[in-house]
Amino acid sequence: MKKIISLSLVLLCIGVLHAQMPRARDLGVPFMGTTGEFNAITDVKGVEVGYSTIIKGSGKNILGEGPIRTGVTAIFPRGKAKKFSPVYANWYSLNGNGEMTGTTWVTESGFLETPVMITNTNSVGVVRDAVLKWYVDTDWYRGETWWYTYPVVGETYDGFLNDIYGFHVKESHVREAINDAKGGAIAEGNVGGGTGMMCLGFKGGTGTSSRVFKINDTTYTVGALVQSNFGAKRNLSIAGVPVGIALKDTLNYEYKADPISRRQEGDGSIIVVIATDVPLLPHQLKRVAQRIPLGVGIVGGRGSNGSGDIFIAFSTANENAFDRDHKQKVEVISNDNTFPLFEATVQVVEEAIINAMVAAETMEGIHGNKAYALPHDLLIETLKKYNRYDKK
Repeated sequence: MKKIISLSLVLLCIGVLHAQMPRARDLGVPFMGTTGEFNAITDVKGVEVGYSTIIKGSGKNILGEGPIRTGVTAIFPRGKAKKFSPVYANWYSLNGNGEMTGTTWVTESGFLETPVMITNTNSVGVVRDAVLKWYVDTDWYRGETWWYTYPVVGETYDGFLNDIYGFHVKESHVREAINDAKGGAIAEGNVGGGTGMMCLGFKGGTGTSSRVFKINDTTYTVGALVQSNFGAKRNLSIAGVPVGIALKDTLNYEYKADPISRRQEGDGSIIVVIATDVPLLPHQLKRVAQRIPLGVGIVGGRGSNGSGDIFIAFSTANENAFDRDHKQKVEVISNDNTFPLFEATVQVVEEAIINAMVAAETMEGIHGNKAYALPHDLLIETLKKYNRYDKK
């Protein structure tokens, strides 16, 4: 029997390993702002994240058999136990060469009614359908027998390492990611939907970060989770240091059998999910989502023609705002008080991308194509050269 390695099956074995893997701050990368307890999107109370990671095979690609380097990520704004509990939300696209389903209704209604799922480009449909089936099996709509819903599923392309046209993501993997969803510290790098991704000349993947800040006398949290698969190496900047230029001759992608493609350097995609407990209305969350590209740009993103840069932001405040029958009172901050949140949003996006790259390990995929991990020793050496090393 052929074996597919899924994250939940080996979680007990690799949990300690992921916990010990350094993050960007551990290497001495300086960032602005104060993080939450886990420096993760799960620092926003109620948010849960789960993964299914599928890694199988090596060598020449055989369509339908692999090698497989892909997965699914699930993000629940108020945790899966809450079931149907919509949050105010909105979305924004810097460049639309990509997909995030369900966003027209998010804009129209102002609410995100579903988890946010992320996977590879060719698996959006199966993930969407599997989420719908999960709703039926778990009574997501709490007794309603007639309902409509539009699962939110984003994607980035992993076809340079993964047998993407083998369609290896199945309903079981979606359910695995959902069942795995939890709060607290979460894994980064080659996990979930980020398993086969590449970023800014090195291995990319899944990353996260958070900030705590004050608006007047109240402390709030914002967190980001990214699936990072974009950018040209020459543009990679970390803590203001031109790392991509410094490492331009180091560990470049190896394509033993590059797929026939019009892909240009810098093409790729990034999905960003922003969570916050700041009480915001949907139009204000649109403004938050529009600040995400500033964080992407700081590290080297340019919104290339071949990139799907799609972002969604939600607020876990105003838990009872959604009501089909009755008026509800909601709390909201003024527009004049949004700047600390905007600034923190840029910061968490920047750090989440670098965390994804620091955590990612070198991966060999189809035909022996290889994406190398960002070399920690050379990164530290480069930061020291520019006096941007902050190891405490």
